Amino acid sequence: MSKNLMRAVQYSKYGGGVDGLKHVEVPIPSPKKDEVLIKIEAAGINPIDWKIQNGVARPFLPRKFPHVPGTDVAGEIVQVGSGVGSFKAGDKVVAVLGDGGALAEFALAKEGSTVPRPPGVSALEAAALPIAGLAAHQSLTQHAGLKLDGTGPKVNVLVTAASGGVGTYAVQLAKLANAHVTATCGARNMDLVRRLGADEVLDYKTPEGKALTSPSGRKYDIIIHCTTNIPWSTFKPNLTPKGKVVDTTPGFGTLMSVAMKKISCSKKQLIPVFTAPKKENLDFLVKLVKAGKLKPVIDSKHHLSKAGEAWGKSIDGHATGKILVEP
Repeated sequence: MSKNLMRAVQYSKYGGGVDGLKHVEVPIPSPKKDEVLIKIEAAGINPIDWKIQNGVARPFLPRKFPHVPGTDVAGEIVQVGSGVGSFKAGDKVVAVLGDGGALAEFALAKEGSTVPRPPGVSALEAAALPIAGLAAHQSLTQHAGLKLDGTGPKVNVLVTAASGGVGTYAVQLAKLANAHVTATCGARNMDLVRRLGADEVLDYKTPEGKALTSPSGRKYDIIIHCTTNIPWSTFKPNLTPKGKVVDTTPGFGTLMSVAMKKISCSKKQLIPVFTAPKKENLDFLVKLVKAGKLKPVIDSKHHLSKAGEAWGKSIDGHATGKILVEP
């Protein structure tokens, strides 16, 4: 392979799932103004990646075909574009890629979406952070109003799908906010979720888990909803009078429910979350990992040559924590 080429995984049309992914050699990109070129050490896969392949954001994403998917990367900067003042070649970083590109050996990132990766935070831990960690952080702070330094009022929080990528972070961050945390997950992950800090854990397949009923009879001030197909009618009786459901995976049903809620008299809220790649939030999360206050949960790691396995595992929907790919 030429030194100017890199290995990458891409797809050329909507649909196709794992079979739509192709292993290719493409030119290594060059950074433009305010961009850095990262030699990728690890990349994270998120459900939104294959949902985009399925056309969920058509016609806006991907911006063009063929498309190299993925947004979460950790690695080392090998080149900086003009105007970049905060990084240099050799710096270890974690970044959110605006236009995809994570399933490759190199990727371009905006300086404004890149943060330092300190010693003691591995590439795998860092690559597991961005989208899932940001979704949990922004749900709890911006939308639910929790203070992660523990100075806010004591609240009751429910996290659904607590053993998934977003859920594992939501449980830990809610505990930093001094919340009482109830969590749902599959039976095989209940001990893990307890170790992450959950006070009460429900098997989502049991009657209590399906009803989201707290074992201690608590009503929830906040529900961080990290899965799909739970109707508002299930949430509503479990909420306090001003309780909030923060939906990290909003679909058409959520948006319709929000529209209907706006014409109701209830003070209970359903809030869809669309995660933003905020640099200060990502830097905060990286520092929590460095301090040992936040632990990324890694389901599995796959070589880039086996990216299809990782892609299929994410589509299957039963990962415990994050699925990662290494070039």
